[in-house]
Amino acid sequence: MAAQMTADPREIIAKSPMSGIQIAVVVITIGLNALDGFDVLAISFASPGIARAWGIDRAALGFVLSMELIGMGLGSMFLGGVADKIGRRRTLLGCLSVMTVGMIMATRAKGVYDLSEWRVFTGLGIGGMLAAINAVAAEFSNARRRSLNVSLMAIGYPIGAVVGGSISALLLKQGDWRVVFEFGAAATAVFIPLVFWFVPESISWLCRRQPAGALAGVNRGLGRMGHPPVAELPLISADALERSVGDIFSAQWALRRRPQPESWYGRMSAAPRAARCSGFCRCASASNTSRCWCW
Repeated sequence: MAAQMTADPREIIAKSPMSGIQIAVVVITIGLNALDGFDVLAISFASPGIARAWGIDRAALGFVLSMELIGMGLGSMFLGGVADKIGRRRTLLGCLSVMTVGMIMATRAKGVYDLSEWRVFTGLGIGGMLAAINAVAAEFSNARRRSLNVSLMAIGYPIGAVVGGSISALLLKQGDWRVVFEFGAAATAVFIPLVFWFVPESISWLCRRQPAGALAGVNRGLGRMGHPPVAELPLISADALERSVGDIFSAQWALRRRPQPESWYGRMSAAPRAARCSGFCRCASASNTSRCWCW
């Protein structure tokens, strides 16, 4: 098929109907956001069992929760910037790997400090993921469906929290607090091959950054979407080509990518309330108030 000599690949995507691979990518971003929703609240679902097993109080558990927020803030600020430098696909795979390792190692923690370290580590992946999937959902959508698809992606977060909480309640009836993190690690690991096989690199990112092999990557992506190849990439500024991964540590870039702690706090402060009637409160077990979520 003849190459389109002057067409901008981003315009082709924006003006064409959504292809099957584009719909699949949006569905995967919804699932990834749901995964983030569960991973953030995993410590809340596991907290009653941790408190009983280690004999610790609420203040210590609050310390663990705050450590995860630190990781999420750092991940959003730095890994979100990395996604603009090395690509969306690599960042998604990297964040999934970090989250999987963090969840697995949380099950091996022997105390509050060990668990806190691994929750910071997991939070890095969660924060980076939240920053990257917004761009992925937008860049794989056409102009007509972009707002809808980004909104659908955002809905995945509360869905993951609710569904994950329900599954955790069932798992905790058969095992200790570690089963929550084991389930989270397994669910996270499942998404690694899904992203690897079904999420190509963003054509928008390839056109903007133009790394080595960008034209071939763009044409592979266009081919998977059912579009003809292009002969050349759109022109970009010299400044954009000269930027490096090290730029994300500059003061100007850090200010642009600053985390939004009020957003993290709003999500996390609702965790006990969301889990209150998941089988761990006095309304479910009036004789066992040590399992109560109603703090």
